[in-house]
Amino acid sequence: SFYTVLGQARAKMGERNQKICAITEAMKNGTGLQYVKKRIPSRFFDVGMAEQHAVTVAAGLARQGLIPVVAIYSTFLQRAYDQFIHDVMLQNLNVLFAIDRAGLVPGDGATHQGVYDAAF
Repeated sequence: SFYTVLGQARAKMGERNQKICAITEAMKNGTGLQYVKKRIPSRFFDVGMAEQHAVTVAAGLARQGLIPVVAIYSTFLQRAYDQFIHDVMLQNLNVLFAIDRAGLVPGDGATHQGVYDAAF
């Protein structure tokens, strides 16, 4: 899957670059971050079901010189859109967003639709 490949690549990159860290909002297995947690646990952060907090934490880590990778489903990023703009984008911070479940996602139900992706 997309996240298996991404999770394994992030773990490998994190082993090579001490600045890379990973953030999830209670979606470790769904986003492939179980590989990061296993291989570089000191730079793996699970903030729980708090998407806004995940983005703000990423901004803070980036301000300190780290390179955060936020693995997040599109529909959940909608909840953190303000933080995405104000905490990361307007400050031109080095945060990578790995976004999945974009557009209409029929198999995942109504709560996992990324219908506002065009606005992002």
